[in-house]
Amino acid sequence: MAAKNIEVQILGQNYSIKVDEDEAYVKALAQYVDEKLREIYSNAPTANHLKVAIMASLNIADELFKLKLERESLDRMIEEKTKILSGLVE
Repeated sequence: MAAKNIEVQILGQNYSIKVDEDEAYVKALAQYVDEKLREIYSNAPTANHLKVAIMASLNIADELFKLKLERESLDRMIEEKTKILSGLVE
């Protein structure tokens, strides 16, 4: 897939992003980031943009880390179950 420019809007600002991804996917990412930023602003309306961006980044990183841990746990459980099942088949 060739790189293309996609226009997205975050907090009322337009951004042109050069990506190789599907346009709908990139717009969904931008919408998600916009929602996270607006969520922080709703709790701290006088916070400056940098502080809000950092807080939103930490919240998104927290979600990512928790999902990674959950996936690792599921992978271990699947591996254990597979070993048990393969032992039953032998």
